Amino acid sequence: MNAIVIYWSATGNTESMAKRIADDLNIKALHVSEITSDEAKNYDTIILGCPAMGAEELEEDEFRPFFDDLMKVISNQRLFLFGSYGWGGGEWMRNWESEIKEMGKNLGSTGLISNGDESEIDESEYQTFINAIKA
Repeated sequence: MNAIVIYWSATGNTESMAKRIADDLNIKALHVSEITSDEAKNYDTIILGCPAMGAEELEEDEFRPFFDDLMKVISNQRLFLFGSYGWGGGEWMRNWESEIKEMGKNLGSTGLISNGDESEIDESEYQTFINAIKA
């Protein structure tokens, strides 16, 4: 599998999700500061993680610029999204999914969200997410 997990995390919750996903798929997980969009475009499957920030949006200093650049350089790579939140009901993920679909990019599944760290993930949803990546 030519896949990678790329994430941003403030409190460690999204990082713990990233590491679990990467471990279960036997692939690398890199913080967004450790990879460029030009390097990321070489993967067939890109698994992106970012928590809900501010008013239910992506982190704007590091992750958003990376994401915007990545969307300019990829074509038909499969994208999967995940992240954590501490309030609200996951609106940032629905917005992020919609943004990708509106750009005509290949969203591989519904985003995986957790109200807290990886221990708070619904296991059924997690397995569905992992199976979609493996498909």
